[in-house]
Order: sequence, then structure tokens, then C-alpha cells
Amino acid sequence: MPEVLEAVDSEAGPGLPGPAESGSGAELWARLGSEGALPGIYRDGAPEHGVVPGRLRDLIARAEAAEGTGPLLSVCVQAATVLPLLAEAGRRGPAAAEVARRMLHGRSVVALAATDSGPGSDLTALSTHAEETAGGTVLHGTKRWITNAAHADLLLVLARRRPGPHFTNFTWYLVPADDPGVRVEAAPGPYFAGSGTGHLHLAGVPVLGGGPVGGAGRGLALFARHIAVERLAGGMWAAAACRRALADTRDRLAARGLWERPAIRQRLAAALVRTRQLEALVEALGPAVAAEHDHTAAALVKASAGETADHVLDVCAHLCGADGFAHAGMQHRRAEAALFGIAGGSTETVLAAVADQAEQVLSRPLGAAS
Repeated sequence: MPEVLEAVDSEAGPGLPGPAESGSGAELWARLGSEGALPGIYRDGAPEHGVVPGRLRDLIARAEAAEGTGPLLSVCVQAATVLPLLAEAGRRGPAAAEVARRMLHGRSVVALAATDSGPGSDLTALSTHAEETAGGTVLHGTKRWITNAAHADLLLVLARRRPGPHFTNFTWYLVPADDPGVRVEAAPGPYFAGSGTGHLHLAGVPVLGGGPVGGAGRGLALFARHIAVERLAGGMWAAAACRRALADTRDRLAARGLWERPAIRQRLAAALVRTRQLEALVEALGPAVAAEHDHTAAALVKASAGETADHVLDVCAHLCGADGFAHAGMQHRRAEAALFGIAGGSTETVLAAVADQAEQVLSRPLGAAS
């Protein structure tokens, strides 16, 4: 496999350009990598060993206070899902291992291309597929609303390898983002600037190394394993976003002489209680998600994050009055906070998962793995 390693080696020349887009998630990822901030969020500095919840939470909180939501979205997807998935898959193949090494040092941005062209998030209905040709495996299909699509050097694509909904029919593949068969369409809208979100159109794109990532037919199993940690990261991010929004709103109200009004104080205090409840849930369930990839615990965090962020940012936007409609004001932050109830599985989807496990949730102490 020397030609594959040459293609992904950061010192091998122009094969894979490093992230460099100014003001973007790619730039933030490169900076975190060059500062050595990424290995510390994983146990033993190894992404395949899983995250250390407290360290991931601290990194997200610092970035939430200093960066835009777009760059942080870019980083969260890579840190919580892509890098651990590739590092685990690297045990089966040198290409994934080398890409994970580059990512850990901020020298590669990889877009997680799971969501397909169809409505909803039913991955078993995706139409993106692999085709075996005389020259090797190639991919065809469309992936929509993919974070990092516009500034990734590699795409980690979930594709079906044969018809039917069975979970073994889906596999991950790495493909170069600059292949002529890849067309990137920037996603419209004013939100998440710097995240590189876009739509991907794949037409006969050859896969890196000629084979699957993590083994044929293990696509959905790997995704399910690692999306739990992404949901935990989303809960951490939602809590940090709510806390900062409340602090900013309280300061604004005090500056305008409104903070002493009982109705205003009570409404903000109730939102603060909701925020602290989310923080407590993340703290209690984080170890089970990080160490055991506990899907039920992750669903609890995800559902709470979506509902809490929606409530708290709505309160803050309302209390800011007309000022909330200023450029990048609280109304804009409120709109972007809707992400927590949609990305990584809608609130309704994860609540259904919680309902399925209601008996087990009610029978065990908070924080105990399922």
C-alpha cells in the first residue's frame, strides 16, 4: 500500500493540500492541531481510545466563547466522530490510520458524508452507492448538508455496496475531495459561516486505497458507535451556548436598567435552571457515552440539548427585544441553536430511542451504563 501512504503523507507534496481557508473551521482545526490541543481530548492521546469528557467539554467551551458557530461545528464533527472513527478503522488499514494521524496534528480536514439526498435521516434509504469497475471501486450519489464539504481535502462517504436495507449493506469509503468526479455545491443561507457546509455530487469517484474503511459492511455499525460521542459533544456545546447567551442577556438587561424587574428576573432564572440541568446531565452521562458508547445515554443528552437550547435561546432573544435583530444578534444565535434539535438525529428521533429504553432508564441510577 505504499502508493496510498504517499498520497496521504503531509510531506509528500501536493497530493493532499492542508486546510487553509481563512476564518473557517479548517483554519481553527489547523490551529488546534499545531498547538497540540487535539491529542489531549482523547484517552492516552489516542482517538481510538475515546474522548475524555471533561477535556472535550473544556475545549468546546473555550471555542464557543472565542469562535463562530460555523468553525466550532466543523471542529466538533471531526473531533467527536470522524477522527475516532478513522483511528479505530486504522487498525484494519494503513490509509485510515495515516489520515487519522494527519488529522490529529491539524494537517487534514475530513468531511463526514453520511446524509443522503433523500428526506430525513434514514441512512438505510440512502442511494449513494459503490460500483465495482475494472479500475477499482468508484462511488456515485449525492450527499446533502455536509459539514466541511467546501474545505475538506478528504471525504469519508457512507455508501451502499448492495441493494436492500440490511445494516451490512453499507460501508465507509475515503475519497479525495479534489477528484474531478466530485462537485461541491455551497449550501445557501446566512447560518454557520465558516463550517464549509455544502452538498456533494459524486460521479464515478475512485476510493482511496481501493477499498472500504473499517471493513466491508461495517458502515452503520461504525456510525452508530461514534455518533453517540457526537451527540455528547452537542450537549456540551449546547450547554456552553446557553450559558454564554444567558450571561450576555443578563449583562444587557442590567445595562438598560431592566434587571431588577421581577418578571424578567424570573424568566431568565428559569432558563438558567434549565441550562444547569443540561450541564448536570452531560456531567453524569458523559463517562458512559465516552467509555461505553452508551446510545441511550447519548439520546438522553441529545434530547435535552435540543429542547434546552431551543427554550433558553428563545428566552434570551425575547428579552433582548429589538436589539436581538442586530447583525449576529441574539435572534441569529437563536436560529443557529436550532441545530441542536436537528443535526445528529432530530429531537423526535432520539426521544423515540429513549422511549424504547424507558424501562431500563427508569431501573438504573443516573450515570450507570446501559
